[in-house]
Amino acid sequence: MADLIKKSGQSFSFRAMLKKYGILFVLLLMVIVISIFKPEFLTSRNIFNILNQTAIFGIMAIGLTFVIISRGIDLSVGSILAFAAVVAASVSQLPDSVGKMFPDLPMLPFPVAFFFALILGGLCGAVSGFLIAKFQIHAFIATLGMMTVARGFALIFSSGKPISNINPFFNVIGGRLWGVIPVPVVIYAAVIAVSAVILNYTRFGKSVFAIGSNSTAAEISGINVKRNYVIIYMISGLLAGLASIVFLGRTGSAHPGAATGYELTAIAATTIGGTSQTGGIGTIWGAVAGALILGVIKNGMTLLGVHAYWQQVVEGVIIVAAVVFDMRKNARKA
Repeated sequence: MADLIKKSGQSFSFRAMLKKYGILFVLLLMVIVISIFKPEFLTSRNIFNILNQTAIFGIMAIGLTFVIISRGIDLSVGSILAFAAVVAASVSQLPDSVGKMFPDLPMLPFPVAFFFALILGGLCGAVSGFLIAKFQIHAFIATLGMMTVARGFALIFSSGKPISNINPFFNVIGGRLWGVIPVPVVIYAAVIAVSAVILNYTRFGKSVFAIGSNSTAAEISGINVKRNYVIIYMISGLLAGLASIVFLGRTGSAHPGAATGYELTAIAATTIGGTSQTGGIGTIWGAVAGALILGVIKNGMTLLGVHAYWQQVVEGVIIVAAVVFDMRKNARKA
């Protein structure tokens, strides 16, 4: 009998399998349960709708995966998204827009707006990383400060007003390929693929895990910890900037108060996906699964008629449960 449950000298362990793929089991169970009560949940239109809804905070969650694996936190990504969005939108307004931010500025090509958003996001993230690396400021404080500064700049830059009537090409970013696949989902998939390669198959990716496990040991082993901190937070900011372009594509306008709370949803997705708050543990695919779980919960509860306020309560309970599970798992290891 033992031979039947052993293969290549390794015994089958249901507990190990559950530990490794538990997040996928939870996602599958949720899909089954919701589909029983609401069969329309499994329609292709609704599935693409869920993926489209999760693309923005899913992209930010991938950036936060790098940060949290390194044993950090980034509270600024929502504000960076808003700041990058108002800047990108302001240089993309149509020439005849009423209340145009820069009346004498022609509508700049989409690549310029895209460039502005990414550079601005990366710069904000790099500043946070520099403060953490150079002055040993705790990541919570550094990114909390950047969250406030970026939101303030978004308000100052836009005078607190929404910016609309932007380059029609943004409609393409928010549209669908062949009328079926949402473009934000395609962008999201590209970010997933590139990030997975960087984290799993590059020297930098291995350094992120080493820093999160023990930054002192990583430095002794020859890893430039300070430089990597800057790069890690720059990646988080860059992806927040990219998320701002997707946001503009979906909404067609920018508001300085946009994306409030998005950083918490992105952190939740990363945590639910198994990225440990103690550092050194996490995967890109886990963050994707965590974002999908949140998207499925929101979509499913909406179909079931659950009030939006209760949806927030459920999301909060899930976040706390994920953190408690993570703490207990690491306590057993110790």
